[in-house]
Amino acid sequence: MTSNASHLPPETALSKIPGFDPRRAPVVGIDSQLPEVRADRLLPAALRARFAAPPAWEPEIVLERRFTDRQPAQASVLVPIVTRERPMVLLTERTAHLTTHSGQVAFPGGKRDETDIDAADTALREAQEEIGLAREEAEVLGMLPTYTTGTMFIVTPVIALVRPDYHATLNANEVADAFEVPLDFLMNPAHHHRHAIDIGGVRREWLSMPYYDGTRERFIWGATAAMLRNFYRFLAA
Repeated sequence: MTSNASHLPPETALSKIPGFDPRRAPVVGIDSQLPEVRADRLLPAALRARFAAPPAWEPEIVLERRFTDRQPAQASVLVPIVTRERPMVLLTERTAHLTTHSGQVAFPGGKRDETDIDAADTALREAQEEIGLAREEAEVLGMLPTYTTGTMFIVTPVIALVRPDYHATLNANEVADAFEVPLDFLMNPAHHHRHAIDIGGVRREWLSMPYYDGTRERFIWGATAAMLRNFYRFLAA
């Protein structure tokens, strides 16, 4: 991977590197030395209490290397926590034909519209448009600090509890699949893999959280993994 990318400018998006597959990138570390978030902190009542009285904490990852001349744009994603007996995070797989992040695992979300009231309104609207999640099925708990992508989207993660009987209707133009991953899996750093490659003499690093659901691997990486890592820091503080 390093030799294939070394001749490219350092601003190159990872997804634009010919033949790039994040699953094959070297794993340079696994954060198993960090404690997992206790199970009782992942329950709905505990999550509500945490957002009602947030701890003193700092996000770990807030900015990607810029690789576009586009002006910054506000965006939001919904981080939907399905309130099953074992809380689950609802994620999507983007369709293969999209121009950006095609085929990648992502939260439902997108760019803020002028008619949106706030970041939560953007996230709820996008979730309804992408996966058919009705607003009344989601209880917004709060927001995490923004995360700025290499495409200059300033993304606000909006954390919400979702009823376990929610009904999903996928927008086939944007979403190929929707699936759930246990929140306790994602909040355990033993599942947080660190990757690194060299591009034009500049080291590029990112996280992944590969999850095998019994049928296939769901490879969570990049911005989605970074925002989940910040969520871990928020809950572990």
